Amino acid sequence: MLCDTSPLVALIRRNERQHLACRKVISSLRQPLITTWPCFTEASYLLSDRGGYPPLETLWSYFNAGTLQFYHLTEIDCQRMQVLLKRYQDLPMDLADASLVAAAESLNQKTIFTLDGDFYVYRFRDKEPFQVIPE
Repeated sequence: MLCDTSPLVALIRRNERQHLACRKVISSLRQPLITTWPCFTEASYLLSDRGGYPPLETLWSYFNAGTLQFYHLTEIDCQRMQVLLKRYQDLPMDLADASLVAAAESLNQKTIFTLDGDFYVYRFRDKEPFQVIPE
């Protein structure tokens, strides 16, 4: 299952509105969760900005435990990201979202664990809607 930045942050920050919902979802998902370096970087920034190192340690623990794995973006994925960023510039799409859409297309995976409403607008291979978890 592909995982966006927002659930990673919500899983770690207990005061996030969607914390309990994300905890419930993650317990029912087949693991590992797969994310990209841009999503992990964004989550790291958001967590450390308000909490310093302790939430980062928790984020890294997901990786160390095998709960979270990285999809390694290829050159073709990066080229696709450029196309996506241009196509969705009016939203605007950010780099983390573009990386996740490119990864989804490469992995043929239309289901995304995200709290980001933009994934209702983005299209898998420019045609089909993504299945967003949780709904």
